[in-house]
Amino acid sequence: MRQCHVSELRCKEIIDVRDGSRFGYVGDAQVDLDSGQVTALVIPGRLRLFGLLGREEDMVFPWAAVRRVGEDTVLVEGGEKRPPRRHRA
Repeated sequence: MRQCHVSELRCKEIIDVRDGSRFGYVGDAQVDLDSGQVTALVIPGRLRLFGLLGREEDMVFPWAAVRRVGEDTVLVEGGEKRPPRRHRA
């Protein structure tokens, strides 16, 4: 079994295996604290007008969509992205 640190995921680009679409680089990972497993990969939204108007929505890819994690890329099937969950403190 291969292991990968969450910090190593940040250097990887997410690509759709069906059509080769490039979504961007992993910026964060959602982790289930009870099980310690990664549940989703997050690509931060692009800056709007140099950040003055905030950011676009983040793209969140559920771990179930991940098909393979390689040296430089993460292959996902379908680009099935869902809106990020907002947690209240």
